[in-house]
Amino acid sequence: MLNIHTFTGGIAQTNAWLVESPGGSLLVDAPEGASRWLLARGARIEALLLTHQHFDHVQDAARVKAEHGCRILAWSPFSRILTLENLVGGGYELVPEYQVDEVLDSRGQLEVGGLSWNLLHVPGHSPDSLCFHQPETSELFGGDVLFLDGIGRTDFPGGSLEQLMTGIREKVLVLPDGTRIRPGHGPATTIGRERHHNPFLSQD
Repeated sequence: MLNIHTFTGGIAQTNAWLVESPGGSLLVDAPEGASRWLLARGARIEALLLTHQHFDHVQDAARVKAEHGCRILAWSPFSRILTLENLVGGGYELVPEYQVDEVLDSRGQLEVGGLSWNLLHVPGHSPDSLCFHQPETSELFGGDVLFLDGIGRTDFPGGSLEQLMTGIREKVLVLPDGTRIRPGHGPATTIGRERHHNPFLSQD
């Protein structure tokens, strides 16, 4: 049984997901304000999983790591190209630098928080976009890949609509309809709901 709580913060109203299980606790993404939220809850985490490294998902990553002594896991090493600071930062550093302790590039599975996760690399929104799928509890932490009635934007550097749509169809929509999607923005939804009603996924 998982206890899942969400915090939404930063200028892009980005979600952080706290996952508590009998084997430990972890956080998915760290938008601005996430560290204060964890402290207010009295939560302690052992790992921070990053769905991708756009600035709005990682602004509190260094702070969370310093306060919790947790590992940071992501598809790619830290990169200011991935954070988009050259594009949106106006010459300022928006993200305090952090170190990715475990680079997940080419990995298909992960053991963390007492749970086994399937790793679904779905580029297109960002080259390092990664979905964390927990099959026993039917949870998918999808970052900015798939939303309620939407998909991730593909007009940032490294973006590709073709890549994103291919990854969604081949890696995400093959999951059971009851799989709950915990996205990087907006409310949770399910695979079945998006398969049948998401306007970007309509079948010809």
